[in-house]
Amino acid sequence: MESSPCVSLFLVLCIFIQSSAHGHGLGLELLGRRSRAAETKETSQETKTTRFLLFKEETDRGCQIRLNHPDTLQQCGFNSSLPLVMIIHGWLESAQFSPSNVHLIGYSLGAHVAGFAGSYMGRKHKIGRITGLDAAGPLFERASPSDRLSPDDADFVDAIHTFTREHMGLSVGIKQPIAHYDFYPNGGSFQPGCHLLELYKHLATHGFNAITRTIKCAHERSVHLFIDSLLHAGMQSTAYLCKDVDRFTQGLCLSCKKGRCNTLGYHTRRERPSKKSRSLFLMTRAQPPFRVYHYQFKIQFINQTEKPVEPSFAMSLLGTKEERQKIPITLSKGIISNKTYSFLITLDVDIGELIMIKFKWENRAVWANVWNTVQIIIPWGREPVYSGLILKSIKVKAGETQQRMTFCSENMNDLQLHPTQEKTFVRCEGNSKKLKRKIR
Repeated sequence: MESSPCVSLFLVLCIFIQSSAHGHGLGLELLGRRSRAAETKETSQETKTTRFLLFKEETDRGCQIRLNHPDTLQQCGFNSSLPLVMIIHGWLESAQFSPSNVHLIGYSLGAHVAGFAGSYMGRKHKIGRITGLDAAGPLFERASPSDRLSPDDADFVDAIHTFTREHMGLSVGIKQPIAHYDFYPNGGSFQPGCHLLELYKHLATHGFNAITRTIKCAHERSVHLFIDSLLHAGMQSTAYLCKDVDRFTQGLCLSCKKGRCNTLGYHTRRERPSKKSRSLFLMTRAQPPFRVYHYQFKIQFINQTEKPVEPSFAMSLLGTKEERQKIPITLSKGIISNKTYSFLITLDVDIGELIMIKFKWENRAVWANVWNTVQIIIPWGREPVYSGLILKSIKVKAGETQQRMTFCSENMNDLQLHPTQEKTFVRCEGNSKKLKRKIR
């Protein structure tokens, strides 16, 4: 059927949200396989709540397209060769539906579109919540709040940043804070499991689509993190307020006092902070469920040599539920005398309450150790050279439970740790004074 010459050649799909006087909700059910009974019930309800009308001409009264009935597209004369314009009316005043109950979720460019919609609505009544999923970065980074998603667009705005790594001065996702709560999983710049080295794994599952899937992996991770918060209600990911990612990776920000932590995703605690924005950090797994358990470890070393030592260590953790073996630890700046080092460790399982730590010096400096031992037995100078370190204590804070623990050496008579040696540490809150006397 040809359109009148005076009418623009486009199709208009109008969505009318009618009054909910019959008590039915305004939500649309997900498309998918339905039983015949469910389809019949859904069809009867759609006439009372939502109608999809296809218009082809100015004088056209509209032809209704029914949910789960693709044949109605043909019956209504849908022409896929013509441009399509979609008009979404939202709700009418007669629906008596409060904007404060609206939650807009926008991905990439859609995050800013949601912000514009919220800003427009805010002229009369603010909508309840907007969630931005890795909001687009190009042309929006450092833009004024009126030109992008901002905390002013809704009563509560939260954002998840997953791909802010810059390439030639641009990043796919926006890096700057744009919400009341801005979440930066794994620092926000990139995501585990999205490296090009993972391409071969995706090829086996997705074929040639694996290339595009790998490229957009980090950007889309924001969507999967949000979905994960819905699918795994009992495994919510906790994020922590922090100045920057460097402090976070040192384990210095695992505090929940005065609202310093919040839940990532749908179940985020909705509160407007005193400041315009709060940046929160967390680590995640490479696949769902994404939750990990955050621990801060603080270790005080005494280096008996005059020069900094740059060893690598491994820790095994024993909890009341699970055990984790040989977690690698590297202190990049080296160990100098009498200094406390703090770092973050994450576990992908709940090991329960931590009760024992096995700490091993992984460096295999066998010949250096033998040479120092020889010098101790047959001293060539006035003082022997020791390659050992003294571990005064290991302090641990569990982010998810906020529990603090102190661990002491199981053998109080030997506090030195040498290359390739492993020592066991146990809870020692009651023996802390005895430990202090021992190491003086």
